[in-house]
Amino acid sequence: MSKLKLIIHREFIAKVRNKSFIMMTFLSPLLMVGMGALVFFLMKKNDEKVKEIVYVDNSGLFSKEDFKDTKTIHYQDYTALGIEETKKKVEDGNYYGVLYIPKKDSLELLANSIEFYSKDSPGMSVMGSLENKIEVKLRNEKLNNFGIDLEKIKASKIQSEIKMFNFSGEESSKLINGLKIGVGAIAGYLLMMFVMIYGTSVMRSVIEEKTSRIIEVIVSSVKPFQLMLGKIIGNASAGLLQFFIWGVLLFVIITVASSVFGVDVVEMQTAKVPDAQMDVVNQAVGGDKMQIIIQEILRLPILKMFVLFIFYFLGGYMLYSSLFAAVGAAVDNETDTQQFMLPIMLPLILGVYVGFATVINDPHGSIAVLFSYIPFTSSIVMLMRVPFGVSWYELAISMLLLLVTFVFMVWLAAKIYRVGILMYGKKTTYKDLYKWLKYKG
Repeated sequence: MSKLKLIIHREFIAKVRNKSFIMMTFLSPLLMVGMGALVFFLMKKNDEKVKEIVYVDNSGLFSKEDFKDTKTIHYQDYTALGIEETKKKVEDGNYYGVLYIPKKDSLELLANSIEFYSKDSPGMSVMGSLENKIEVKLRNEKLNNFGIDLEKIKASKIQSEIKMFNFSGEESSKLINGLKIGVGAIAGYLLMMFVMIYGTSVMRSVIEEKTSRIIEVIVSSVKPFQLMLGKIIGNASAGLLQFFIWGVLLFVIITVASSVFGVDVVEMQTAKVPDAQMDVVNQAVGGDKMQIIIQEILRLPILKMFVLFIFYFLGGYMLYSSLFAAVGAAVDNETDTQQFMLPIMLPLILGVYVGFATVINDPHGSIAVLFSYIPFTSSIVMLMRVPFGVSWYELAISMLLLLVTFVFMVWLAAKIYRVGILMYGKKTTYKDLYKWLKYKG
C-alpha cells in the first residue's frame, strides 16, 4: 500500500509541476471566455456589415414597400435600367448582388423563375430573407386573386405560448430548456475531451518509461498492477485539482457577473422568472437579458451536476485510462498505438453523437436511457441527461454498472500490462493481446 502511495504521489507531482499543466489550468478559463467574446464580436461585426442589393422587377408585382431596408441590407430599385445593364453595373461596383424578377404568366411559374446574381456565393441568411419576402408577396397576391381579405387574415393571427410545469408545480421555460441542453452538451463534451487528454497522458507516461528502460528497475520492486493503478490515480488526482481550480474561477466569475448585473445569487436559487420578463426575454438586451440568463442558470441543479460530473469523470477516466495504460505497455513507441486506439475511442465518440442526437430531442427516451446505462458511454450520455432531471434509481443503476465495469477492465488491463511492459522489439498484434490475457504466470 505504501508503494502505491509513492507511485501516486510521484505521478501527481510530475503532472502538476509540468509547465503546460500550470499554464492550461489558469489560462484555459480565460482562453474560453476570450474565444467566446471574440466569436461574439466577429459575429456582431459581420452582422453590422451593410449589404447593397439591387433588384430588377419586370413582373410589376413588387414595390419599395416589399423591399424595406434593414439594419444590414439596403435595397435599390434598378428596374428602369434593365437586367443586362444592371448586371454589368453591379459586377463593376461594390454591390452584394442582383435580384431579378422576370415577367411570367402565372404566380407558380414566377415563383420558380426568380434569379440572383452575385460575385461570390451569397450567405444562407440573405437568401432565406429574400425567399421569405418573395413567398409572402406571392402568397398575398394569390389570396387576393381568390378574393380573400388579407386584413382579416392578419387580424385572425393569434400567438400562443404554452406554460410548462412538472407535476410538483415547478415552472419551466424555453430558456431554461435551452440552457439545460447547452450545459449538458458542454459537460458531456468536456468529459470526453478530458478522458482523452488524461488517458493518453497515462499511455505516453507508460511508453516513455518503457522505452527508457526505467520500467525494468521500477518493476523489480513494485508489482505491475500497483504501477498501473498508481499512474491512473495520480493523473486522476491532477485532473481533479484542475477541476477544483476551474470551479473556484467559475464561482468567482459568476459572483462578479451577478454583482455587475444586479442578481442576488441566494434569492435566485428559489426565485422564478416573472411572466412579464419571460414574454420579452427574446427582445431583452444588455444587462436585463444577462440577468435573466444568470437567474435561469442558478435554477439548475448545479451542486448535483458538479458531484455527478466528478463521479463520471473519475469513473470514465479510470475505465478508459486502464485501457490506455494497457496499450502503452503493449507497444514500443507511440506510432504503434494507432491500431489499438480506434476501438477505445469509438465508444467515446459514439457517446457524444448519441447524446447530441437523442438527449437533446428526448432526454428520457429509450435510446438515451439505454446509452446512459452502458458503461462505455454512460459517462457522457448520463451527464447530458442530468440537467433535465434523472431519477435516483436510474443514476444508481448507471453508477453501479460503471463501477463494476471499471473494476473488471482494470483487472483485464493489468493482465496485458504485466506481460507487455517487459516486451521489446516486436510489433504487438491483437493475437498477442489475447495470449497475454490467457497467460497465468
